[in-house]
Amino acid sequence: MQAQMLAPAAVLVLWTLIMLFWMAFTRLPAMKGLGGGLKDAKPGGRGQDLDGVIPDKVQWKAHNYIHLHEQPTIFYATALILAVMGAGALDVVLAWIYVALRIVHSVYQATVNVVKIRFLFFMLSTFALLVLAVRAVMATLLFDPGLAPN
Repeated sequence: MQAQMLAPAAVLVLWTLIMLFWMAFTRLPAMKGLGGGLKDAKPGGRGQDLDGVIPDKVQWKAHNYIHLHEQPTIFYATALILAVMGAGALDVVLAWIYVALRIVHSVYQATVNVVKIRFLFFMLSTFALLVLAVRAVMATLLFDPGLAPN
């Protein structure tokens, strides 16, 4: 079950990189449209400095890219713990649910971005992660070395 548990994490890593490219391919033309671009960026500038400068809809992709570096870091650790300890079928299903909801959250935030709907996707994914985290704690705290395979 180790590979099956790690597959959702690998997919979320790939999705994060897809969001990076989506952000870049929308943000860079928007910056250029303002008469600037990367060559005119101020030293030490950050992506959040573009809020209110380029269209909000363009920045939504950047906001989501940032989100994919927040809570999912907990997911990666949880998936790794469960893979090492021996994930069960429920763990794998919950991991795929988490990843699917994060991808839906990303697409929704990057295109429509109605916060109360986006928040629903976030809460559902958080609940899946919570159950995974509890299962990871149980797998580690309640581990019986005598029952482990040789």
